Amino acid sequence: MKHVLFATVVIGIAALTRFLPHPPNVTPLAALALTGALYLDRRYAFILPLAAMLVSDLFLGMHGIMPFVYVSFAASSAIGLWLRDRRSVPVVAGATLGGSVFFFLVTNFGVWLVGDGGVYPKTWAGLVECYVVAIPFFRNTVLGDLVYVAILSGTFEFARRWMPSWAMSTEPASR
Repeated sequence: MKHVLFATVVIGIAALTRFLPHPPNVTPLAALALTGALYLDRRYAFILPLAAMLVSDLFLGMHGIMPFVYVSFAASSAIGLWLRDRRSVPVVAGATLGGSVFFFLVTNFGVWLVGDGGVYPKTWAGLVECYVVAIPFFRNTVLGDLVYVAILSGTFEFARRWMPSWAMSTEPASR
């Protein structure tokens, strides 16, 4: 029961952060996807970030890019599952950066492909323009992901060591 309560609280807090003032693309949701899969029971790996996104999207509004965003967060969860046997600061930092790059590539492809208003022509030049215009958002994504992964990983490591009864799946997965 503690695990369901914990997961519900995490989803609620993550969803609420999207309503707080923040720079564009600086939210803990991608970090939640990666660290949740890294530290929590596997069954929560994909549910936590996607549920937090869905709950907040219900209030913020649905949009055509949502499938691309959700796929990107699912990929971050998959990266987190892969990291379970590879926990080290350099590997987690590199994986976080990889998740940020994947998010940038996938979501901006979505903006180009189905973006509201057809801002970018459906040509190679239009795709390149879409990526170039999004570079400032990429900087924010990387910064937010690295900071929030550090905060969440530190929180989970603290819980793993000092509150083991609340830790869900804190040991690396067996090979």
